[in-house]
Amino acid sequence: MIVMNHNRVEPEMTDQPRSEPRRSPLERFFGGHPINVLLKLAFISFLVGLSMTMFGINALDLVDGAVDLIRHSFRDGLGMFRDIGIYIATGAAVVVPIWLLLRLSKRR
Repeated sequence: MIVMNHNRVEPEMTDQPRSEPRRSPLERFFGGHPINVLLKLAFISFLVGLSMTMFGINALDLVDGAVDLIRHSFRDGLGMFRDIGIYIATGAAVVVPIWLLLRLSKRR
């Protein structure tokens, strides 16, 4: 409800929370309108793919790295921890841009 006060329009203060419009199950699943979410995902995927390409990483390298990690862990036991810095840096190449884009996209 709006209260008119000397030609100024001010929202009325109430204790009841505003009710949001009901969203369809598809919108609830996606977290927003599906087209908007798909466009955001396409943009983020483009930036992550570009970042990965700049570092010389492709999807097959990630899968091969995961397989090698499992193979080395079975072969060496705890030997996989000696390469932990490399794994962190490789993961950061994917995670940090995604995190940054998600933070920037929530700033509307």
